[in-house]
Amino acid sequence: MAYDYDKWIRPGKLPHIWCPGCGHGIVMKGLIRAMETCGLEKNNTALVSGIGCASRLPGYIDACTLHTAHGRAAAFATGVKMAKPEMNVILCGGDGDGTAIGGNHFIHACRRNIDMTYVVLNNKIYGMTGGQFSPCTPTGDMASTTPYGNPDPVFDISKLAIGAGATFVARTTAFHATQIDKLIVEGIKHKGMSIIEVLDDCPTTYGRRNKFRSVVDMMKQLKEVAVPVAAAAKMTAEQLEGKVLTGVLYKEEKPEYTEQYANVIAKAQGA
Repeated sequence: MAYDYDKWIRPGKLPHIWCPGCGHGIVMKGLIRAMETCGLEKNNTALVSGIGCASRLPGYIDACTLHTAHGRAAAFATGVKMAKPEMNVILCGGDGDGTAIGGNHFIHACRRNIDMTYVVLNNKIYGMTGGQFSPCTPTGDMASTTPYGNPDPVFDISKLAIGAGATFVARTTAFHATQIDKLIVEGIKHKGMSIIEVLDDCPTTYGRRNKFRSVVDMMKQLKEVAVPVAAAAKMTAEQLEGKVLTGVLYKEEKPEYTEQYANVIAKAQGA
């Protein structure tokens, strides 16, 4: 299938700000392919983000976009969906924006099961703000604020989403480019809160500090750690040590929040 990328690029916004080798551009192309596949239109699609490298993504997309305060993407997006439930609401943001300062909003958006799709670009670091460690920086890894190694245990975003109540959770990597759009398509079509975690690479603030020689090495690592869910089912715990499951991790059909809220309004009005 041929994709019309230019249709979705906001005039005058390119070139982007991302560093050479950053995986965010791969994710943006996957998102465009997904929106095309789903037949979305610019005037009924809202892309919402907070602050950070990944949060710049919606600014390049020619649709209804909101660039909001740091960590508040899920709160703003919830407001959009509640006010205009007919809109397709897609969030884009990084691991820091979404699970640190925005962690509370992330959890409650999942809990409510509101019909939105959240693409989390997990590059394991705060990139734009100076290379600080995030909740997803692996234990022992270097960041500007952990020069002797990160002492914190690492967050598993997908497990957090499942535990909080999201009804569609999937994971892939920037290396597996053709899987990105497929999972986003499933997320958009799912009626409820969808989380698509994309393990990404940050060659500048993460890669250099953690002794990756090149972007190729970082992509190679993403390729090697990823194990499809079906393959993982046939592997032992020892074989899965240090690996990351990819594909659809969880899917459930449950009542969607805007519909439940509409029912409450109808009751209040005596319908």
